[in-house]
Amino acid sequence: MAITKTDFMRGMQCPKMLWLDKHRPGLKVIPPEIQAKLDAGNEFGDQAMAMFGPYEEMTVYRPGTRIPDKAAMLQRTQEHLEAGTEVICEAAFSNYNNYCAVDILRKTETGYDMYEVKNAPEVYEQFVKDAGFQYYILKRCKMPIGRVYIVIHGEDEANPFVPVDVTREAKGFYKWINDNIWDLNRKQKEREELQVEPGEQCTTPYPCWYYGYCHGEAAQNASADESATGEEQH
Repeated sequence: MAITKTDFMRGMQCPKMLWLDKHRPGLKVIPPEIQAKLDAGNEFGDQAMAMFGPYEEMTVYRPGTRIPDKAAMLQRTQEHLEAGTEVICEAAFSNYNNYCAVDILRKTETGYDMYEVKNAPEVYEQFVKDAGFQYYILKRCKMPIGRVYIVIHGEDEANPFVPVDVTREAKGFYKWINDNIWDLNRKQKEREELQVEPGEQCTTPYPCWYYGYCHGEAAQNASADESATGEEQH
């Protein structure tokens, strides 16, 4: 059990959220409006893959599921890096089992630039931290990364993909990520549920999907549904 990009961001918002993701995911309640935003974000990301023209996508699913096959994606990514593929989407990397899949890698004269796609009108700090986590994994994999960009949703719907250079800020999170990733690895493996008092982290920077559980709302129903509604963490 290691840390993915999503794990890290959720764990830094609240370590109990990460623990519940790993041990009691059936307690998760995603409001319809939030799910709609997630779906729109995925669609925007899929469209952005072609922003530089032809590309190769690394996504591989386990047979009969929509669960990513990380081992297959890691192997496929290495094959395309060795082949010098110009644009690689969902490029997978792992270091000590900590894992990320980069939205877009674009080949340069000295290595690759990386692009993190967000369906939002501006760059928020959590986006930069998200990109910083990916840079951390890629750097530890000895990938030569030049510039780091957040691709936001611009006003021109005919060409809505607007790259914003966040190289300095994203690379600047390297030590912060290294200082926290191993602690989160330990916390998610705890046998007993982590105890964290409800607070600002319940809604900032994102509404927590375990809000009802931690605030005692419909806890009995959530517990009863747990075994029937378990979800795979992405």
